[in-house]
Parts: sequence; C-alpha cells; structure tokens
Amino acid sequence: MAVPKRRQSKGRSRRRRSHDAIKVPQLHHCQQCQTRIQTHVICPTCGYYMGRQLLEVEE
Repeated sequence: MAVPKRRQSKGRSRRRRSHDAIKVPQLHHCQQCQTRIQTHVICPTCGYYMGRQLLEVEE
C-alpha cells in the first residue's frame, strides 16, 4: 500500500481547495419580461427560453 513520504503543507492543500468554494449563480435578464433569472433556465414568470415559448404560464 502506498504511503506518502512527507506530509502535505497547509498551503498546498488550501491552494488545491481554492476552487471548491460555492459561487454565486449567474443571472441575466429574460428577453420577454426583463426579470432576472438564472442562465440556461426557462423563465418561470413568462415561460420563454431563448425567444421561444416552452411553457404555458397561467396569469
């Protein structure tokens, strides 16, 4: 069984984990109703995605 010869330093471990932080989701404006929605998601208020209506939303 392989065993590391030396202990990894705290800096090396923390540098490797620097990309593990939770990031804020990207938001953009819906083309139809101008509400802020997450990217690559159908708009929950109007049902449009990339200029096409994909959901029928009740008023």
